[in-house]
Amino acid sequence: MYTEDDLITVSALQHTMFCERQCALIHVEQVWEENRYTAEGQDLHARVDEEHHEKRKLKRTEYALAIRSLELGLIGKCDIVDFVLKPEGGYQSIVPVEFKRGKQKESDVDRVQLCAQALCLEEMFGVSVPYGEFFYLQEHRRSSADFTAGLRETTLAIIRRTQDILRGQVTPQAIYHKATCDRCSLVELCMPKVMAQGGKTVGKYLAAQIKLARKGSDSCESS
Repeated sequence: MYTEDDLITVSALQHTMFCERQCALIHVEQVWEENRYTAEGQDLHARVDEEHHEKRKLKRTEYALAIRSLELGLIGKCDIVDFVLKPEGGYQSIVPVEFKRGKQKESDVDRVQLCAQALCLEEMFGVSVPYGEFFYLQEHRRSSADFTAGLRETTLAIIRRTQDILRGQVTPQAIYHKATCDRCSLVELCMPKVMAQGGKTVGKYLAAQIKLARKGSDSCESS
């Protein structure tokens, strides 16, 4: 069982799946930088991040619902959670809904985040949450995601890995991958091309840049 001080954010799981170094830069070194992709995501979530609820007969919809799991060490917020109540009391179903820019991905990166939300809801309300839904901006419709045994195992593994990264307080070595690095808002701060070459450190890189700048200044003065 985790304490309140030990909880990690659900969003950190997605950062780990995208890039473990990115996760450490954001959650260990507290580094952040916006780009077009992150700005679009922030704008999309601003539409559902105001905490309120709607109720109609046996259906209740909660917006920006705070969630946590002391068993798994997670804390976060669901964009939307749809509750269907039983006439005699209790919950017939609970469905988390995550808003995303873009469209569905082949990888499990989004599904793991949604599954982690479901695990928190199951602990909080004592009800099985077998599936969730996404609303992708480019598709303009909801799509369903089943929380299979395999997805749950993957999610638990990512939770453990993320906790290891944050507890270790060590930022992993940079490994440049064009498909991910060029889309990352932290690429200029991470410097994956430079840091991945020969195990260079930031200190060595900066020292080399200063040396080049001085050499260029000396050349100008001698001319």
